[in-house]
Amino acid sequence: MTILSTLGDSTAHSRLSTAYSPCPNDTFVFHAWAHGLVGGADLPEVTFADIDVTNGRAERGELDVLKISYAALPWVLREYALLPCGGALGRGCGPLVLTGPDAAPDPAALAGKTVAVPSERSTAYLLFRLWAAEAVPGGLGAITVLPFHEIMPAVRDGRVDAGLVIHEARFTYQQYGLRCLADMGEAWEAATGLPIPLGAIIARRSLGAERLGRLAATIRASVEYAWAHPDASREYVLAHAQEMDPAVADQHIGLYVNEFTADLGAGGYAAVHALLDRAAAAGLLPAVPPEQLAFPA
Repeated sequence: MTILSTLGDSTAHSRLSTAYSPCPNDTFVFHAWAHGLVGGADLPEVTFADIDVTNGRAERGELDVLKISYAALPWVLREYALLPCGGALGRGCGPLVLTGPDAAPDPAALAGKTVAVPSERSTAYLLFRLWAAEAVPGGLGAITVLPFHEIMPAVRDGRVDAGLVIHEARFTYQQYGLRCLADMGEAWEAATGLPIPLGAIIARRSLGAERLGRLAATIRASVEYAWAHPDASREYVLAHAQEMDPAVADQHIGLYVNEFTADLGAGGYAAVHALLDRAAAAGLLPAVPPEQLAFPA
């Protein structure tokens, strides 16, 4: 089921139509911006949506600002600019491939099996396909797309053979009686030495360089406000966290909100280029000219 709700006065003159997930890292990061606690740019009119929904809405050019998968960038960069802050990159936070307790522990056993994924345009799926090309020589079977919160129940109930999970699932999968077959983050970091680029923040290029600059500064200020006032966003975070345990929400924030959230920096941009270049070389994505990733001056 798609998660959709809205925040804000849609009639406000200066609001930017914005979509991000209800996950704790996003609500923590954007709380101050969404509630007018930092100045400098237009306020957002927020829609909460699963990543598969935001990827699609970005491809259709429907909103001003969105949180999308880095894997979706090749299809949106003509209309949208990648912002240098607000997104999700990191180490030790990669997607996991989960199976039932009776499944073979060998990744090669996934050959011909049905795997549930959160989106075929997600970074998680891209990392999974890069990994599977080497780890599953017999080739995968059917791929089915499910909202991320439905994947673990589907694996547990035997409706799919394996599931690719993201977000807080890495902290809770054992509660479903599942086991981790492989960690996509470990595989990526071993191959590249770089952080994992997961979620990107994009905004319409038609806003213009000056307005985009103010927007980036405001989002960076929202991140810094969240760090300086960690309790201020708690009610907002837990209200959208799908009945998540507060301790798990804190773990989620600690893992996905880090120095790359405040500023991609050289390491972040290197990771994004590496992901897109490797995927293009494998025929999984269209090639992206490097200049399209640069933030408008």
